Amino acid sequence: MHSPSSSSRLSRRDCLRWAAAAGVAATAGTVRAGALDKIRARGTLSVAIYQDMPPFHLAGQGIDVALAQALAGSLDVKLSLLPFLADENMGDDLRNMVWRGHYLGHGPADVLLHVPVDRPLMDATPQALILAPYYRERVVLARRLDRLPQLETLAALGDAKVAVAGKTLAGWLMIGADQGAYRSQLDTQAKDGVEAARALQRGEVAAAAGLASEMESVLHGDARFAIAPLPSVRIQRNGWAVGMSVKKDATDLAQALQATVNALAGGGRLRMMFEGGNVAWQAP
Repeated sequence: MHSPSSSSRLSRRDCLRWAAAAGVAATAGTVRAGALDKIRARGTLSVAIYQDMPPFHLAGQGIDVALAQALAGSLDVKLSLLPFLADENMGDDLRNMVWRGHYLGHGPADVLLHVPVDRPLMDATPQALILAPYYRERVVLARRLDRLPQLETLAALGDAKVAVAGKTLAGWLMIGADQGAYRSQLDTQAKDGVEAARALQRGEVAAAAGLASEMESVLHGDARFAIAPLPSVRIQRNGWAVGMSVKKDATDLAQALQATVNALAGGGRLRMMFEGGNVAWQAP
């Protein structure tokens, strides 16, 4: 490096001014290199969605796919879907798909859909932001009205057979309800609530338990069936909000996604996405 001549030496004041200007420039550069600008620079938004979760995603179609397309469109970039299989718990999914990446090499994505907007989960995962709720999910019981015209409590099931996916929240609730009083009449072979609803639709059982989105996607609009919150004291009848997650420092992206979801909800487009999946949209 060449040494400056005496005629070109900087005064202390000039040095301070230069340092301050450099600091401002560096700060501006950091802002310009934020998550949102990186996404726009590469021209794609990577969205992680659960691999098999009808009606939200199955074989490249579903409500979450439509939402992901809308999010990418709002940023004026292309969509890159990253389907993945759920891990042991939500904390694992956030680690694998939001803030660190999976040890097998896939992820993280820019955003993960279908994340419970839950304060304990937020507190347990400081590496991620959970935001933009877009639906309220509930555990419900669907029933044939000709077999079970009234059902205020689970005791009204009598000996009626009930389909439910065993390894789900609905399955856990039904298996443990009333000290296990209904275990002998549960058909737990379904892999999810959609399969349980189809067993009910085929007349194989008198009732089916699962998520409202699952039951409605099969039975909504069919006057032979009623769908109502599961009568259980072990879960809130009004359910829980479902949203999305990004890395903690991706605040610019979080703000853009929140604004998009607000616009989709306010303009009725979000409701239409759910209706396209035969699901009645529930505001979070």
